[in-house]
Amino acid sequence: MRHLISIADLTDDQLRQIVERGAAFAAGERSRALDEAVVGIYFRKTSTRTRTAFSSGALRLGARIVAYGPDDLQTNTGETLDDTGQVFSRMLDGLVARTAAPAAELRAWTGQHRMGVVNAMTTEEHPTQALTDLTTLLRHFGRIDGLRVLYLGEGNNTAAALARALPRFPGTLLDLRTPPGYGVPDELVTGDGVTQRHDLHDLATGYDVVYTTRWQTTGTSKPDPHWRRLFEPFRVGPQLWDGSPEAVFLHDLPAHRGEEVTAGVLDGPHSIAFEQAGNKLYSAMAVLEWCLAGSR
Repeated sequence: MRHLISIADLTDDQLRQIVERGAAFAAGERSRALDEAVVGIYFRKTSTRTRTAFSSGALRLGARIVAYGPDDLQTNTGETLDDTGQVFSRMLDGLVARTAAPAAELRAWTGQHRMGVVNAMTTEEHPTQALTDLTTLLRHFGRIDGLRVLYLGEGNNTAAALARALPRFPGTLLDLRTPPGYGVPDELVTGDGVTQRHDLHDLATGYDVVYTTRWQTTGTSKPDPHWRRLFEPFRVGPQLWDGSPEAVFLHDLPAHRGEEVTAGVLDGPHSIAFEQAGNKLYSAMAVLEWCLAGSR
């Protein structure tokens, strides 16, 4: 049985396998690898793309789904996570869960050998978003190796997942520019493949990708009432293309035009953000197949 809680759980070969499989699904590959399987979809926080992608993806692979809302489980009345996981594992083949809580909660559900568990977003990391991003890069460029990515904005769980995933491909660069006090953890800044600064000085030229996310990550709040002042300089605008005219624009969505990105960029010719969103379906299918099909 396979689980996906963090990009760090994957070997380099497994990471490539899932990304390439996602691209194959996008190119028209079909599979009924989960025929008659039952997949639980449990979201405690709002979701448009991830929930729809995993629900639709499971159905397309032949599975049936059971959906749970934030108030549906007996954990709300005191049942332990371990007990809940034991029950789930006797009724489900897989569980896709967004908790927006620490990943330890999902890890508690991996201590059994009947049901695969997929992290659809925790506080620390959004691994399936990184897999979507890599699938998008592979589809657009035909490669991931050697790509140069500029990321502007909060060092949130999307940025953390990307920092774990992108350096696994030779020659890549992730240049993180995050507001002071809102960066990714230091252990993710590897030097060669991942760098981080808290200003916009000395930006390189020739980036292949400019990436941002919304300033208010799902399920979080900022204690500093004046946090927007720190974030304003990191808004993505058209001037970033002066030195990288061929770069594409990525955004994990939802977007707030005029905050983290101008409308002209999000809706402009460099943006492939909505193609990126569509790739969530194919990436979700690849994750579900990888986690669950081998055990059936």
